[in-house]
Amino acid sequence: MDGLQIALPMVAVVAAAAVTFYAVSFGELREKSLRDFEESQYEDEVFRPSPSSRERRARRRTRQANKNNKT
Repeated sequence: MDGLQIALPMVAVVAAAAVTFYAVSFGELREKSLRDFEESQYEDEVFRPSPSSRERRARRRTRQANKNNKT
């Protein structure tokens, strides 16, 4: 038997295993990332895509007040 007839199927099996491993790994990472993203978007069961300008101003004022109180 020729060495190529034995080596080629072995290389194909190893390549298929590697592709499967990476596909499953990236799929799991994507699911985890999406789950984390969705959890960060929901607060008290209410969807908030971004804080309103009023909320941003209130947070900014609070941060500035805390910073001024520390000094």
